[in-house]
Amino acid sequence: MKKIYLDHAATTPVDNEVLNAMMPYFSEKFGNASSLHSFGREAKDALEASRKKIASLINAKVSEIIFTSGGTESNNIAIKGVAFANKNKGNHIITSKIEHHAVLEPCRWLEKHGFKITYLNVDSDGLINLNELEKAITKDTILVSIMHANNEIGTIQSIEEIGKICRNHKIYFHTDAVQSFGKEKIDARKMNIDLLSASSHKLYGPKGTGLLYVGQDVNIESISHGGGHEHNLRSGTENIPGIVGFAKASELACKDMEKENNRQKILRNKTIKKLLEIEGTKLNGHATRRLANNINVSFKNIEGEALLIRLDEKGIAASTGSACSTKSLEPSHVLSAIGLKHEQAHGSLRLTLGKENTEKDMDYVIDELIKIINSLRKISPFKKF
Repeated sequence: MKKIYLDHAATTPVDNEVLNAMMPYFSEKFGNASSLHSFGREAKDALEASRKKIASLINAKVSEIIFTSGGTESNNIAIKGVAFANKNKGNHIITSKIEHHAVLEPCRWLEKHGFKITYLNVDSDGLINLNELEKAITKDTILVSIMHANNEIGTIQSIEEIGKICRNHKIYFHTDAVQSFGKEKIDARKMNIDLLSASSHKLYGPKGTGLLYVGQDVNIESISHGGGHEHNLRSGTENIPGIVGFAKASELACKDMEKENNRQKILRNKTIKKLLEIEGTKLNGHATRRLANNINVSFKNIEGEALLIRLDEKGIAASTGSACSTKSLEPSHVLSAIGLKHEQAHGSLRLTLGKENTEKDMDYVIDELIKIINSLRKISPFKKF
């Protein structure tokens, strides 16, 4: 049976070039980067070369790149680390209602420890209002954390403008760039970013490796303690194979970014156009200001889990904002925030393209989706429209 993977926002396969770059560091060059002997120096050289390579891709200094285990750890270090280091200046943090749980949960945790959090609304496209952001800033505000691109609906925020507002108010700005890193151009200095989180496995690198960019002037403290690795911000023996793989994956993604984005946009737009021809279909997220690989639609009178099961039977891997996909009784917080009713959110489908997907793949997906939706609607308990 034909198998088509369309869940690249969840994870990606490791690229062969990335795997080849990593392999020597599992066995031949296995040293601990903190060791002083030749094995350790070899590992240290690989670590610093990787740091330099990634720094150059986002216009950062080498010392500003901190390697972590992934986006979740990076977000926790950024939010909690800035909060506790600057609590003498204020206790107010601003974020949005559509952030990843790796941002929302640290914020909720901080609320239990005396911090005040403002959760900004978004419009029906998933964009925050810059005027509302500025109005939310108080004398106690120390940090704004707004994601670059949303993981569910793909909407891209006005990061540079948000950064300018924060810079004018002398407030730190953190962005979760887990979905956008390697897909959108990022210039940390031009975009006024103080802290940025990214993860390797979203761009054909290995799982378990990520980074946190921390601007040189950011006052931040560690939230875990040990041997003082990664400039005392992330203690623990560095994952050299993973870091080498992350650097290689980042290099490849940035090298092919424009060409691959243009290719994916053509497939994305064609697919969205065809899906919107199905009666009762709604596009979720901004029509144009969205990641090149993101398609998120809701089908009226369709249950998300049933749709995913039918697609999987046809060899198509996708995801949904349905409660069933998260083992929760609540629909996606992102889809709820952009105004979808529960039944609309439960009938959502996210397709996220990768570099291996072709036009032939998407034609097959569209044909199968139309058949599946027609079949499910015939047996749907929902009221017909």
